[in-house]
Amino acid sequence: MSEATVELDRVHVVHTARTGGLLRKDHVHALTDARIRIRRGEVLGVVGESGCGKSTLARSAIGLQRPTGGTVRFRGEDLWAMPARRRRQEFGSSVGVVFQDPSTALNPRLSVRRILRDPLDVHHRGKRAWREERVDLLLDLVGLPGHVADAVPAQLSGGQRQRVAIARALALEPEIVVADEPTSALDVSVRAQVLNLLADLKTRLDLGMVFVSHDIQTVRHIADRIAVMYLGRVVEEGPMEQVATAPRHPYTRALFSATPSLLHRSERIILDGRVPTATAPPSGCPFRTRCWKAADDCAEAFPRAGSDGDHTWNCLHPETDTRSTV
Repeated sequence: MSEATVELDRVHVVHTARTGGLLRKDHVHALTDARIRIRRGEVLGVVGESGCGKSTLARSAIGLQRPTGGTVRFRGEDLWAMPARRRRQEFGSSVGVVFQDPSTALNPRLSVRRILRDPLDVHHRGKRAWREERVDLLLDLVGLPGHVADAVPAQLSGGQRQRVAIARALALEPEIVVADEPTSALDVSVRAQVLNLLADLKTRLDLGMVFVSHDIQTVRHIADRIAVMYLGRVVEEGPMEQVATAPRHPYTRALFSATPSLLHRSERIILDGRVPTATAPPSGCPFRTRCWKAADDCAEAFPRAGSDGDHTWNCLHPETDTRSTV
């Protein structure tokens, strides 16, 4: 297996928020002890409920969020120990990002040509004629006709705008692309087209990708590996099909049970109990307040990782039924 291009090693992100008046401050534990590796040619899907820390993990992986603790490594080197100039030039050109809503991610006053040429101008790539050729190549790469270059975002459909956003992310030939809910703002009829485009680009360009979504079936379509998050923690991670067919963490099983399938019948798991907050996470396992398998020992400490080869989970009482859940 190839070495990780980007690695998060025990990364913590804690925000300070004012609640209950000007003098009171709460600590929001957005990310806790996160450990993931992102490799070229591999898609890591990140799933979980809203507010579980998916986007914070993605922002940490692309250098938009400096961790409170832990280490983000780029090609084995501490990203935040690098001089700022090197971080911008080397890391900045090696990582691309596709945001959720292309209508707000693209400058409405600029033509598509300017939008795609901007990263090339900022990083001083080639001469002007080469940059113009690169814009045409990027449009072709994402399946857009050449005349789109002269349009502004408002003149394009949602699917076309997201293709432009993908092309911009690829402008500097990155090794890793982080896609944060890239299809959630699109019509259902367009989502499959964009997903197929991303899968094709991953193969053609040997891209590594972090694909963040709350939709497990969408992630299953594109991901090689999956990381399941709950309340700021990665509670299970492993090869996509292995986790999908034999989830070991109860929360993962509950997530998969909520997704309908025409191929397999599964019992829907309804979660009861108190939903904890990131400002006051419970002791021990964060899922224990909603888990049907929780016992007294679950409150003592966050569970150490169990493993089955490349498949890991953090649970004291893991699932043992390995029948397909989707």
